[in-house]
Amino acid sequence: MVALLGRPKRPLLKDSATTGTIFGYRKGRVCLAIQDDPHCVPMFVIELPMLTSLLQKEMASDIVRIALESETKTHKKKLLEEFVWAVYCNGRKVGYSIRRKQLSDDELHVMQLLRGVSMGAGVLPSPNEKETVTSDGELTYMRARFEKVVGSKDSEALYMINPDGAPGPELSIFFVRAR
Repeated sequence: MVALLGRPKRPLLKDSATTGTIFGYRKGRVCLAIQDDPHCVPMFVIELPMLTSLLQKEMASDIVRIALESETKTHKKKLLEEFVWAVYCNGRKVGYSIRRKQLSDDELHVMQLLRGVSMGAGVLPSPNEKETVTSDGELTYMRARFEKVVGSKDSEALYMINPDGAPGPELSIFFVRAR
């Protein structure tokens, strides 16, 4: 026991899963943040061109597939470093988004509050302590672990890992660079 306590702090189990967080005000747009480690700054943050309430309705109905497609012709960047993305939800085009280089104050607030959360969903307190609910409604979130599958340098997929052992992912996120 003493020998175990003296070792440097390393996880006993190697976990290569990626953490994905979907959050936003109910009447506002939804944001997607992807992290290799939930304690670090996200490597990918994007505000999707759809309302949080619309995504929640899609998720309540059945399986959700979100596809982000970059039409960049150059291949000098890694796929998740692309800036402009066409966004599709369950096969329907919902608009375009631009990846963020820096987190906004609200996004930073959410990431700080969820540092110790590995998976779950709920409502977060407003970043403004005086306001409990803004004009956009409550700040909701869903955080889950995702299995990352790299198809090629131009395609990656994230499949939500179901904690209850249900067959198949309920949420899948695809990143594709069109040629």
